[in-house]
Amino acid sequence: MKKNYVSNSSESVRMFKNDFLEVLSKVHFFIPLVVYTPVIVYLVYKAFFVAAIGAGTFIGLLLAGLFIWTFVEYILHRFVFHFVPKQPWALRLHFIFHGVHHDYPNDLKRLVLPPSASIPLATGFYFLFNALLPATYVYAFFPGFIGGYLVYDMTHYAIHHFNFKSGLWKKIKQHHMLHHYSDPTKGYGVSSDLWDRVFRSEIMNKD
Repeated sequence: MKKNYVSNSSESVRMFKNDFLEVLSKVHFFIPLVVYTPVIVYLVYKAFFVAAIGAGTFIGLLLAGLFIWTFVEYILHRFVFHFVPKQPWALRLHFIFHGVHHDYPNDLKRLVLPPSASIPLATGFYFLFNALLPATYVYAFFPGFIGGYLVYDMTHYAIHHFNFKSGLWKKIKQHHMLHHYSDPTKGYGVSSDLWDRVFRSEIMNKD
């Protein structure tokens, strides 16, 4: 990603002339929790009371969903959000989906995915996992996957707006800030640097 102007303002830059599209591009950080927590509760209910999945199997599938999310998070950030096309119209889409975040990293209303983007993605992944997994297993697997997404979104908001003094949160924040301000071609993990280590895309902090 080409290095552009970086604003430290927490205000939202306007991206669309159309007011409706502009509204769809913004979201308060807690909206994903409002949208997806009921989905998780419903699927957990289905897992135990409809599919009768045992506790051990449920926990295993839940952890598997969480683990797969960490990989999907890395792949989407590295190969989708940071893919820079050449066509002007495609560059415009790239800016809308992720470029704006690198130019305005503290924009309060563009730190979590808006439902207009996350709901189609979540729906697609649900049907994909439902097709790949044994019958009813998606009821336990998908809550882990969506739970991982919520952790990612809330973590992303927190590391941009909270000043962590020490511990794991400070390490996570430093990792992501290096991605923004040192080398945007590395450090793609947000909630974890696991896959950056696996694929050797971590950023070495010279401080």
